[in-house]
Amino acid sequence: MTDTRRRVKLYALNADRQWDDRGTGHVSSSYIERLKGISLLVKAESDGTLLLESKIQPDTAYQKQQDTLIVWSEGDNFDLALSFQEKAGCDEIWEKICQVQGKDPSVEITQDIVEESEDERFDEMSDSAPPIELPACELSRLEDISELINNCLSSPMRKEKLAAAIEAEGYIRKLINVFHMCEDLENTEGLHHLYDIFKNIFLLNKNALFEVMFCDELIFDVVGCLEYDSSCPSRKKHRDYLRQQVKFREAIPIKNPELLSKIHQTFRVQYIQDVVLPTPSVFEENMLSTLGSFIFFNKVEIVSMVQEDEKFLTELFTILTDASTSDSKRRDLIMFLKELCNYSQNLQPHAKEMIYKTLTTLGILPALEVTLAIDDQKTKTASIDILTYIVEFSPSVVREYTLQQANNTDEDQMLLNIIIEQMINDTDPEVGGAVQLMGVLRILLDPENMLTSANKSEKTDFLNFFYKHSVQILIAPLLENTINDTPQKEDYRSVQLLGLILELLSFCVEHHTYHIKNCILNKDLLRKILVLMKSTHKFLVLCALRFMRKLIALKDEFYNRYIIKGQLFAPVIDAFVKNNGRYNLLDSAIIEMFEFIKLEDIKTLCSHVVENYGKYLEDICYVQTFKSLKSRYDQHQDKLKDRERNSLERGLEIVPSILRNSRYRRDQRQMEEEEEIWFNEDDDFEDSESDLQSTNDILKKKIDTDLDSIGKMMEKKQEANGAKINNNSSSPKTTVLNNNANANATVQQPTSPTANENKSALFKRGLVDYEGGDSDEEDEESGEVSKRPRLS
Repeated sequence: MTDTRRRVKLYALNADRQWDDRGTGHVSSSYIERLKGISLLVKAESDGTLLLESKIQPDTAYQKQQDTLIVWSEGDNFDLALSFQEKAGCDEIWEKICQVQGKDPSVEITQDIVEESEDERFDEMSDSAPPIELPACELSRLEDISELINNCLSSPMRKEKLAAAIEAEGYIRKLINVFHMCEDLENTEGLHHLYDIFKNIFLLNKNALFEVMFCDELIFDVVGCLEYDSSCPSRKKHRDYLRQQVKFREAIPIKNPELLSKIHQTFRVQYIQDVVLPTPSVFEENMLSTLGSFIFFNKVEIVSMVQEDEKFLTELFTILTDASTSDSKRRDLIMFLKELCNYSQNLQPHAKEMIYKTLTTLGILPALEVTLAIDDQKTKTASIDILTYIVEFSPSVVREYTLQQANNTDEDQMLLNIIIEQMINDTDPEVGGAVQLMGVLRILLDPENMLTSANKSEKTDFLNFFYKHSVQILIAPLLENTINDTPQKEDYRSVQLLGLILELLSFCVEHHTYHIKNCILNKDLLRKILVLMKSTHKFLVLCALRFMRKLIALKDEFYNRYIIKGQLFAPVIDAFVKNNGRYNLLDSAIIEMFEFIKLEDIKTLCSHVVENYGKYLEDICYVQTFKSLKSRYDQHQDKLKDRERNSLERGLEIVPSILRNSRYRRDQRQMEEEEEIWFNEDDDFEDSESDLQSTNDILKKKIDTDLDSIGKMMEKKQEANGAKINNNSSSPKTTVLNNNANANATVQQPTSPTANENKSALFKRGLVDYEGGDSDEEDEESGEVSKRPRLS
């Protein structure tokens, strides 16, 4: 197998400052005699040709980026990069480069990091390299300016000096003035140069420059400069979009001018990052990190200012929960809250907790009960987003609110049931909202995030609430769609919804215990779900099969008996037979389920499948699963027969041992030995705790069978003995009843009672082990005529 650690893509920077893909291959480092040193070699993956042979020079600056990139310059205008498939390979080559140059592999740039302090380093940089002198900001010098900025990007030190020079000279404002001149003169060449200049100024990655460019006075002009891309035949109309098409909606008038300005700025900068700037290559992404930070801190500031303005949020929720508020107004309010929650995702955990606590206190959850049910798609989508944000951050808040509704709210008005109803009634053909709400329900029903709650009874209380008030709403579409043992609706939206419900129920089976078990057994839910095995949509068939597989995986005898009693393997076998051996996911999934039964040795299911469906499966030879299942079944049956035979033999041995003692009393120690043998022999049959019940049933049957066998055997022996006694009444004779090696005793046959009476008395007394006093004395005192035979 090819070592993917050393698999790389080789890139070279072209004259247009774009990275060209030179091919994919495998990199190595070795000594090259011709180059007189350790070199990097890249051989093509396709034909093994040499893509790169580069000597590791002791003074070349190699830069490691993003854990999988190594970038360096070969000469003044030839930049190369290796993009590794795996981090481990990148680390190996980087260590080799650092070893040759005598550097610590922990550095990211081999030639720029020195052992001095930051101040000393920059002092030395200043001494070794003079400040950059910017050309005069004139129309005729735009090409020179563009070339200068472009050349500085390859060196971190030159980038620093260039940024300092631009800031010190107020160069951005001068460039904007030239931009106005170019637009007025319709100077296309100059506008193209300005596009390149401002694009590269963004790559300088300096917050001080962003502050200047994004001020209200200049931001639209900066956007204008980025409209004239030389690779596009016509100007892009970003300013027209921002000024005319974008409409700022104030759900409530914002009286804080600083907040208002910050909201406008953040939207425009986000638009520049997402739309206006060309998509950065993998090598340029880290060069725009400061732009991302600028947006991040703006959002943090906005959330903080909104949260601090108590009157603003109070007024917002008052209008939102007012019944007389129009739907359009309510839509604007909920959209504002969605953006607020979206911005809060950038906050630190403590600050995020504070904003969600504020929203909860002001009544966000009761408001969502109203907005989720509104027949307006934008309002509903925004409400689902807000609910998702809250639940992902703190599901316990929603659970606590839901439990408070248990005794004072109608079921159809409970938040949890509203969520389920909206999921079921999602009108989107792709059921996008239903998928999102199913994720919300899954988080709420996950016991894992209930464990750390301060309320120790949260898990029990919430699951009791769900299975009492809500689960019937969740499974209602499933029950409706499976009446008459046939799928009723086969349209895409309906089957997608059923798939989501089955996925959620499968999650409940895996993570809940007796709650979901009671639901499945009481409502015969598995039978209804397996009706969907007849669906024409294979993914729904697989969802139903997955649900059954989850039940079997639990190895719970309650579920196993339920499956056996209801013959619930029938729909699965039917689907398997109809699939006719096609090599697809359904075939593999069914085989895997039976393979699991075999490997886990679930005896009850194994026996049921072989006995009831063996004729359908015995001819399947392309896998060994069913033959192995039959072999496992035969082994079980052989064990049962051996145990029956052993039990019968032990029963035959028990009877003469009863007669060893003249008083027909079994020795207590002998009984304990036999019981120990009995249970020791059973140990190999009891493979797991889940088989305990079935083993007890088998033992009970066998004891009954053994007792019957003993009774019949004694009847036959007594009849034979009785006949001998009657035929030889004149000459008493001794008969050997026990030829056991341990007790070769003979019994003197009495001449009084009849054979039947003697047999009955012997059988009754022989099977009782008296713990009390002397049996003979009791019999003599009671005046019993017949006497027990004594050992001679």
